[in-house]
Amino acid sequence: MNGMDAKSLIDALQLEPLPSEGGYFRRAHTHPATVPGTERPLSTSIYYLLTPDTFSAMHRLDMQETYHFHCGDAVEMLLLHPDGTGEKRRLGANPARGEAPFTAVPAGVWQGSRLAPGGEAGYALFTTCCCPGFVWEGFELGQRAALTAQWPGFTGDIATLTRD
Repeated sequence: MNGMDAKSLIDALQLEPLPSEGGYFRRAHTHPATVPGTERPLSTSIYYLLTPDTFSAMHRLDMQETYHFHCGDAVEMLLLHPDGTGEKRRLGANPARGEAPFTAVPAGVWQGSRLAPGGEAGYALFTTCCCPGFVWEGFELGQRAALTAQWPGFTGDIATLTRD
């Protein structure tokens, strides 16, 4: 964003370290209405920033999460589906290099991300939106051994995107 570095963006957007998952975040919006019969908001949105020394650890949510890329370096995402398949996606600003400015991760899919190699900005800034809204009870952090056992074809990526 106009030549800003990661530290400047963290300060300007008042981002804080995201516990367990990694990266930096700040909740930017909480829908005022709730899911009928609950206290869960209809949707929530956060600013999210990754740096070379951070990553989004493998986790799954009980809600859909959408990613909207804003600026910085491309991001590599690993998605592990309940049916035993997996895929890699790139989030970024250059479709000619296979990068998408938007992606959606369905509920129940394991996901993790990091900056793609070769970037120059030293960060990636995006917004994520959860629908229904994010609640900690809907978050589960992945364990390396369990994920590797179910998705052995992604062992190296799983090791990179877990902390145990």
